Amino acid sequence: MSLLRENAVLALFACLALGYLVGKLRVGPITLGGICGTLIVSMLIGAQHVSVNADVKNVAFALFIFSLGYMAGPQFFANLNAKGLRFGVLCVMEAVLVIALAIGFATGFNLDTGTAAGILAGAATESAVVGTAQDAISKLPGITHDQVTTLQGHVATAYSVCYLFGLISIVMLTSQIFPMVLRIKLPEACREIWERMRGNDPSLEADETAALPALVGRTYLASQGEGSTVAQLERDGDGLVTIEGVMRGDRRLALDPDLRLQRGDRVLVVGRRAEVMDAGHELGPETPGVPGLDAPLAVKQIVVTRKDVAGKTLAALKADIADGVFFTDIERVDHHLPVVGETELHIGDSITVVGARSRVERFAGKVGAVVRQDAADYIYIALGICLGVLLGMVDVKISSANLTLGTGGGCLISGLLFGWLRAQRPTFGAYPPVAAQTAKDLGLSVFIAVTGLSAGPQAGPLLKEYPVLLPAAGIIMVVVPAFLGLFIGRKFLKIEKPILIGAIAGQQCSTPAITAVTNTAQSSVPMIGYTITYTLSNFLLPLTGPLLVGVLGLRT
Repeated sequence: MSLLRENAVLALFACLALGYLVGKLRVGPITLGGICGTLIVSMLIGAQHVSVNADVKNVAFALFIFSLGYMAGPQFFANLNAKGLRFGVLCVMEAVLVIALAIGFATGFNLDTGTAAGILAGAATESAVVGTAQDAISKLPGITHDQVTTLQGHVATAYSVCYLFGLISIVMLTSQIFPMVLRIKLPEACREIWERMRGNDPSLEADETAALPALVGRTYLASQGEGSTVAQLERDGDGLVTIEGVMRGDRRLALDPDLRLQRGDRVLVVGRRAEVMDAGHELGPETPGVPGLDAPLAVKQIVVTRKDVAGKTLAALKADIADGVFFTDIERVDHHLPVVGETELHIGDSITVVGARSRVERFAGKVGAVVRQDAADYIYIALGICLGVLLGMVDVKISSANLTLGTGGGCLISGLLFGWLRAQRPTFGAYPPVAAQTAKDLGLSVFIAVTGLSAGPQAGPLLKEYPVLLPAAGIIMVVVPAFLGLFIGRKFLKIEKPILIGAIAGQQCSTPAITAVTNTAQSSVPMIGYTITYTLSNFLLPLTGPLLVGVLGLRT
């Protein structure tokens, strides 16, 4: 251990490597995950008095929370509508209830502020609360440096225990228990919704592709189809096929909607497989590929920025402006949604489309902008973090409580605003999704590792003092909001059962839970509810840390 004590860089990355290795351990449908694994390993190493400068933790957390807000910003503001606020009831309920329960535990068991905040962060399975609560503790009036160290250590220790039991609880509830409570078989219920939304096979794994792809190109020899025009053929295909080329003899003809086919023409048809085959029945026999007739298709990711597009379903968009363009994927806040007619688009959604280059470019101009893999705009990012830090310094006094957002809350709000501004005007402030995701994950991992190292010496005494309370609190603070969310979602909000289960995983911001749900369901349908509540809870839950600390004040 002396080597780790003398080399902070080695200690930090040893915690990350070993932590993510531990996080890969699986028990049934549950894996600890890299963050929980890193916290456990770093606390064990920290117990041997290995530490890293606290400034590293503060920088990493600011980068993490700003990146989190930046990625969620477009969706957060897009969900401030009737549908989003309907799901938002679950998120507000979650935030209010976990604060109330944490105050109840603190009062009933005479817990210090750090332990209560750690219980809240762990039971809510929201790592960001650790940072916002620790930051708020450091700003409490009249607190000494030793008290800050002790209380912040208690946050990390209580978080690690409650997170473990909270994670197991939310995964088991959403993937196993709630389907039984709702009396549904999750795969069948999801398939019914999927078929009603006119989707394709939802059962593919992430590393699989369909043996019969939905989008195909075929070449046909015009025989019984002679005399038909290009426009007529595309119209008969309900907009699900396009004519991308016509060869007459050795000459490729210029495409025109009024071009009339002659016997012997070779026609390249692109579109959905079933409709392409139907077009072939009208045209004539299929032929092998014809040299000079192949037309490469453009594949582009397009981010939705137009307000007149937001709120439309894919079906409506297809009917209005997507002539000859085919949708293959929709990504929202780093999660993939079902590519079906009833999926509603939001500002900031990334749509992957395929089609002739001219059609794709025309479509992009009507919807938003092509996602460009620009280098990150570090001026924009750094200014956003600076603004967040300054915002976090604002102190609001309510009665006897001093409330402050802290660096975490301030950077979260600035990240939301800067991400939203980027989505409105994607010509500036580039922060490529891969870069933002990497910064978010690395920032959180480094923050958790340094937090665990500093908390190590305080972990043993706290666990001995509350060996039953911490696990019980982690379970109770998950079970109560989850069951209440299930009741409210069905009784009052009338959310469909599979989508509600996903929404409950989202109100808890639990990626492991939605992963277990979609694996059990063999469908991405629950993701429809998850993305909305996940985005809103990612804003609300981190703010509960400073609020709880402000209400409890200095309790030691």
